[in-house]
Amino acid sequence: MPRTATIRLTAAQAVVTYLSRQYSVADGERRRLVPATLGIFGHGNVAGLGQALDQLSETMPFVQGRNEQALVHAAVGFAKHSRRRATLAVTASIGPGAMNMVTGAALATINRLPVLLLPGDTYATRHQGPVLQQLQHPTDADLTVNDAFRPVSRFFDRITRPEQLLTALPAAMRTLVDPVETGAVVLSLPQDVQSHAYDFPAELFAERDWVIRRPAPDADEIDAVAALLADAKKPMIIAGGGVVYSDASEELHALSAVVGAPVAETFGGKGAVQTRAWWQVGGIGLEGTPATNTLANEADVVLTVGSRLTDFATGSHSIFANPDVRFASINVNVHDADRLGAVGVIGDARRSLAALTQALMARDVHANPSWRNRVEELADAWAIERAEALDPDQLFDKSAVAADSDVVTTTDAVLTQGQVIGVLQEHARAGDVVVAAAGGPPGDLQKVWDATDGRTCHLEFGFSCMGFEIPAAMGIRMAHPDASARITAFLGDGTFLMAPTELVTAAQEGLPITVVIPENHGYQVIHRLQMFRSGREFGNEFRYRTEPLALADATEVDSAARLSGDYLSVDLVKVAAGLGAMAVRAGTADELRAALDDTRGHEGTVVIVVPVIPHADLPPAGVWWDVAPAEVSEVTTVPALRAEYEHDRASQRWFG
Repeated sequence: MPRTATIRLTAAQAVVTYLSRQYSVADGERRRLVPATLGIFGHGNVAGLGQALDQLSETMPFVQGRNEQALVHAAVGFAKHSRRRATLAVTASIGPGAMNMVTGAALATINRLPVLLLPGDTYATRHQGPVLQQLQHPTDADLTVNDAFRPVSRFFDRITRPEQLLTALPAAMRTLVDPVETGAVVLSLPQDVQSHAYDFPAELFAERDWVIRRPAPDADEIDAVAALLADAKKPMIIAGGGVVYSDASEELHALSAVVGAPVAETFGGKGAVQTRAWWQVGGIGLEGTPATNTLANEADVVLTVGSRLTDFATGSHSIFANPDVRFASINVNVHDADRLGAVGVIGDARRSLAALTQALMARDVHANPSWRNRVEELADAWAIERAEALDPDQLFDKSAVAADSDVVTTTDAVLTQGQVIGVLQEHARAGDVVVAAAGGPPGDLQKVWDATDGRTCHLEFGFSCMGFEIPAAMGIRMAHPDASARITAFLGDGTFLMAPTELVTAAQEGLPITVVIPENHGYQVIHRLQMFRSGREFGNEFRYRTEPLALADATEVDSAARLSGDYLSVDLVKVAAGLGAMAVRAGTADELRAALDDTRGHEGTVVIVVPVIPHADLPPAGVWWDVAPAEVSEVTTVPALRAEYEHDRASQRWFG
């Protein structure tokens, strides 16, 4: 027998070489599946993966970062904007470096977004005895801190011998490109094994194409859903992220026109509707539009496409109030297709929507004129309310929100966060991207942002992770190099202060991104929830403590020692400038317009800080959310709020 050709490489060299030769193929488009690696080196990966990335840097570019969690977020942003057809690898050292990536892994898995993580791990050979950063479990000797990745990953493997890569690497790629199973993929690499050599079969490193499948729907399942929609008098469609990743917007438009159904969008499905039409009604759920939520309240058949329907979208199962409402679903994942007792179609969103449209046309289904009139009536009323809330030139009455806090501090702000969004909307062009993840910004964008006509809006709200926005914008920019397009991270001052340091990475790499910070002096969206559920503010606004902490005798702490002083004085412009950004402060609508116009096309990072009026919210969505006030409390405001909660909980339904 002829001898198989081999190549002697270290485990780390094999990983990098293999990754540089993997391609995804989708709809005839072939591209590198993992075109770059991000990371921070430590003793757990510098001599192994660090050496390999140095040696192979021409085929595997390396991006140096500041925080491992942020680098995972950057890879996720890249994957999201690439429609899950490509991702980035991220490496970290053993111990805290690896653990910093766990949050990012959870975010990727929960959002069904592919990312490849290569954390260092403690020695497999055990020659050294207990080593730096080793977890010594008393009854589980082979347990390491990297086992924390297991519950938040879609695929996990610890490589204790180089030859294990022969099966581990293909399995990792298979998971990355699987629309059903994709998420965080973790290859845990012990520090010593990274440098161990092995004679690998040469054909392992041949270029390989991984086809991203589009599973065809079952004809009987299509017919069952078509029958349900054919009988509907008030149909509604909810578009989730699966519509976006499947590039199924045109098919969605066609179905909605045939069946006469308004189309709502989840956070993940923001921008699924790209055409302005009567059936485009916007976001649904807790941060949706009141028009959309009223329609959901009245709908008799609801078709969900590519969504897992979290409690934010369903108002904790309270939003669908029609006593005869029935549900249908299209989802590539069988575990998500029967939510709310839906009649499910298991298949790719684009293929399934096209098949369903054909089935309905064969049944000669026609739109219900009275339902369309109802949709247009509600949408027109919301359009007026939305325009007023976003109008940046309309003076806002600050006294209207002054009673919303125990302590009022005067600010120099003249704009609301909604009015800032209004200016951003004025400025947005086709090709521009805005990204938000936690706090008030994603909810407000879900409610009012117009993401049609090529204006992309990425809302990470599966995990609602503070600190995602800036690195995600970096990843989006890597995936979207068109210099004429603006990539904007929209995040509050609370999120910015938590994780601003990847501005250094953006400056280092010359990544043109824009960061817009509405400065409202706190975690104000949680302050709002706190006021709804406990009736008084505690620990959410950024205020000075008026008296020193009295920790020696906590029982004697006076209420004056609470955080009840003036707002903190923090110069976010100087912080951003110190991290390498071009930073400006814009206090008025005209100043913001000028800042946006003057910096479009800037070759580096731009940070625009805009003071906004605290507690000045957009119009409410009119949806209940299951967050329970304390059942027993000595705080006088709580019992009434608990009683209100118990009353409202009656709207919550079980759909089986």
